Order: sequence, then structure tokens, then C-alpha cells
Amino acid sequence: MATAIQGQIRIGTLDELIAKGCSVVTGGGHTIAVFAHDDDVYALDNRCPHMGFPLDRGTVKDGLLTCHWHHARFDLSSGGTFDPFADDVRSFPVTVVDGEVWVNPSPPESDPVERWSDRLRDGMEHNIRLVIAKSALGLNSAGADYKTPLRIGSDFGMTYSDEGWGQAMSILTCAANILPHLAEEDRPRAIYQGLRHVATECEGRPPRFVVDPLPTGETRPEMFKKWFRNFIEVRNDEGAERALRTAIEVGLSQSDIADMIFAAATDRIYIDAGHIVDFANKAFEHLDHIGWDHSAQVLTSLALGMATARRSEELNAWRNPIDISSMVWEARRELAELFEQGESKLGEWDDEQELADIILQDDPGATLDAIKSAVGYGASPEQLGSTVAYAAFLRMARFHTSNEFADWDTVHNTLTAANALHQALKRAPSVELARAVLDTAMSVYLDRFLNVPAQRMPTPNGDQVDAEAFGPQLLSKMNVQQQVEQSAQVVSDYLTGAENPEGILATLGHAMLREDSGFHMFQIVDAGFKQYEERKGTDAGRRVLVALSRFLAAHYPTTRSVDQTFQIAERLNRGDELFRDDGE
Repeated sequence: MATAIQGQIRIGTLDELIAKGCSVVTGGGHTIAVFAHDDDVYALDNRCPHMGFPLDRGTVKDGLLTCHWHHARFDLSSGGTFDPFADDVRSFPVTVVDGEVWVNPSPPESDPVERWSDRLRDGMEHNIRLVIAKSALGLNSAGADYKTPLRIGSDFGMTYSDEGWGQAMSILTCAANILPHLAEEDRPRAIYQGLRHVATECEGRPPRFVVDPLPTGETRPEMFKKWFRNFIEVRNDEGAERALRTAIEVGLSQSDIADMIFAAATDRIYIDAGHIVDFANKAFEHLDHIGWDHSAQVLTSLALGMATARRSEELNAWRNPIDISSMVWEARRELAELFEQGESKLGEWDDEQELADIILQDDPGATLDAIKSAVGYGASPEQLGSTVAYAAFLRMARFHTSNEFADWDTVHNTLTAANALHQALKRAPSVELARAVLDTAMSVYLDRFLNVPAQRMPTPNGDQVDAEAFGPQLLSKMNVQQQVEQSAQVVSDYLTGAENPEGILATLGHAMLREDSGFHMFQIVDAGFKQYEERKGTDAGRRVLVALSRFLAAHYPTTRSVDQTFQIAERLNRGDELFRDDGE
């Protein structure tokens, strides 16, 4: 026998290997398959990188190794794959000395963050769920910050966004927003869900090219604001996009940019049923995560949707049988003076519940008068936005299941629009943006029929649900269709009397992430978490989460195919052998 080579594993003699064709050894934390083929020797990780099947059970022909489970094909010499759904398999150096075959089980490894980042880009480009899931988990295991996959997803989504900012980018942003509230093991699951939506929405789309800025010396924020608003008003998306691109390039502040966008988004009444303010707010939240240096690519994607959006004053519901749009226009004209009157009283107003109750009534004139009165008594734009959002959640909490199933989306749309307005008012408070408080309150009014009859709020039964029992109890309810009131009761009981119950947001987040959740689900969870945090430990906070739980319970369970893919990726990440039965 030849002298042992330090740090390497002896396979046997070359003749023995040729006779067997393949030999499997372990070392360095790897199981290695060593192949003799066409007068050469090759060593590859025996675990198929696609789904873990042993490669020694595969077939070697013409320098290619084919896995027998899903027929992924690999180059024996390098481990590179010919199939996008599979990863490259790791290869190991082989040495033949004095007729003995040796393998180095611990060669230098590539940077795992770089490797998984590259693989994530591949998964996004080909829209392969399993690759996206494995990459999200791989980056997490490698210690990468959540912003790494988020930036990759953002770059892809904003490049292949010829139709501008859409639902998928909003979902990705919602996923990032809720991360702090999730259990640690659910955080890569949330990122995966957001990324796979972006990949799906962008599949087959042509790229969008960001316009060049104007060669101008203009730097006044007020001028860019006029330009942008005028272009949006006449539905000129190209002019609006270039004005915005130039404003960013000349260095206008984030607050100035936000002001010009939100002013244009509220120049007309309730544009595109609130989606325009929602998308704009989400774009800014997205930049909060990935950095302002991406603003040109992200924010210019808003222009097309803003310019072409439907304006609610054009809709029959806002004109008949009551001309609500005219009432709103009149109230809008009074706002600036009212805010001036109330400026000396800022901080004194604290009547959220009373105002929310008025908004929920059947009198649009009374609602508008109550909002104007609140402004005069010192209510800030942010307080008004918060109150309308709360009223929208109460609409959802009292939504009766005698309505058609599709009507859940009616109250949901108002709810998420109201939350977006509230968040935007925190970022860029102004009289112009505050106009949308009136619009959104009228949308809450228009949804009034969905509370006829009004569902009663769950009555606390006095028994505090045990913290450990809460999660399994709620999730079991959501394993059965139409457990709407039962789920709401569990949430209500858990929150009753508790100042800061731990785990409720993590449980609700997990409930969403295990399902085939889409745009509306991510929106309402993000909004619910934000509005609950404003009211934690109060009856109002309990009502917010009751509303959220009712909506989720009404839509679950789904087939859960998306999470099944993630569970497979989790098992592969742990090193499980998927091809074995549990009893093997």
C-alpha cells in the first residue's frame, strides 16, 4: 500500500475503482462519489443538489452524470449542471499515486453568500420556486442580512417591470416589513414568498429602462412638484417619469420627493380605489429597507400607474344616489384654513373612537363635518389617518358572513388604502396629502352595506388562553374552512386583559406564510401588524386583530403548495434524505 497522503481519503486502487465504476466514501463532512470513466477519475458530492438523491445511483455516459430521480445532468469533470432547476454539484480534487486513488474532502470553498446570491438570480430569472426557496435559506444559513435577497429581488422586479410598480413588489415589501414580528424560522419563509411572487409576475416581461434626467439647472422643489403634478393630471406618464427622475438626480431631499409624489397621488379623489397611495407608500417603505441609492429605479416605476389610474369622481358610486364627490371637493377646499385654525391646539385632540364611530355611520355629510371639526380642534394629519384606518378595521371586524365571499375584498381594499394613507402621513404630512383622509373616509362609508347586518364583536369569556396553547389552537381553527368566528373568538380571548401578549403576531404571520397567500393576504397582515402596534394592549388593538384573524380564517386553508416547496428546501438545507420513507 502506498504511503498515506495527509488530509486525503484513500479510495482504493485504480483497478478496483475501474472494476466497480463508482465508490462512495465519507470525510470532511461530505459523502463523496468517486467515478472511473473514460480513463479518468472524478469525485463529486454524492448528494444531488436538486433534491438530495444519491448520485452513485445515477448513470454515467459520455462524461455526463444523470441523477435518476429528476434526471438532472452534471458534467463529471466540474460538477456543473445543464439544468437550471438543479444546482452545480460540488467537485473534489482527485490524485492517483502509485496506482492508488486519493480524494481531498476539504478543498477551499467558495463564498456561500456569493454562491447563493448567484443562485437566487438564476431562480428568479427562470421562476423556479425550489431554487428561490433554497437560496433564501442558504443566504440565511450563511449569515447574510435579509437585505441581500431583498435587493436581488428588487433589482429583478424593477428591471422587468415594464408595467411599473405592481402587486409583487408590494408583497415583497410587506414580507420585509413583517420580519421583526415573525419567529426566526419564518423569516426566510417570508422572504421566499415575496421573491417567488416577483419572479412569477415578471416572468416573460420585457425590461424597463430608467429614463435619463433632464440636462437642466433647475433645482427648486416647488418647480419639480408643479411639473410632476401637471404631467400626472394630463395622464402623461413619460413626462412625469422624467420630471421625477430629474428631481432625484439633482438631489432633492427624500421629503421633497415624497411630497411631490403624494401630492400628485391625491390631486384627484381616491385614485384607483386607493391603490396609488398604497403603491407609492410601499415604494418608499421598500427604499427604507434597501437604501435611497435605489430610488431612481424604484420611484420612477410609479409614474405609469399614477398617470393612467381610474379617478373615483368618474364612478357612479361616488355620484349617485348622493353626489359624494362634490361633497368631498367642497370639504377639501376648507382643509387648509381648518388646519391653520387647529395649529394652536395640536396635541389636544384625542377622540379617535368617537370619530371612528361617526365614520361608520350612514351619513356622509356627518362624517365630513366630524373630520373638519377634528381638524379645527387640533387633530393632526397623522391622527386623522390613524382614525380612518381604525374605522376601516372595524368595518372588517363587523363584516357579516351573510355577504358574498368576494365582498371580503371590498372591505379589504378600503382597509389597506386607509393604512397606506396613515403610513404616508407619518412620512410626509401635508395638507395636500391629508385631503385623502376625506376620500378614504368616504370609501369606508360606501362599504356600509357590508355591515348590514353587523357581525357582533366576540364577547370575552373571561378565560385567558394559555400562551403555549394559543398558537396550536388558532392554527387548528384555520385548518378548517369557514372558521371565521371561531378564530376571532380565540384571538379575542387571548388578547383580553393582556398588556403585551407574546407570540400573537408571530402566529398570525405563520398562519399566512404556510398558505398560498397572495397580494391581499400580505397587505392585510402588514396593515394589521402596523395598526395593532399603534394600539397594543387596548380594546382597539384587540378589535384590529379580530378583524385580521376573521379575514384570514375566511380564506384558509389553501392547497399550501407554495409552502410545501419551502418545506422541501428546509429539509434539504438540514441534510435530510427526502428519498427515504420515515421508516427506512
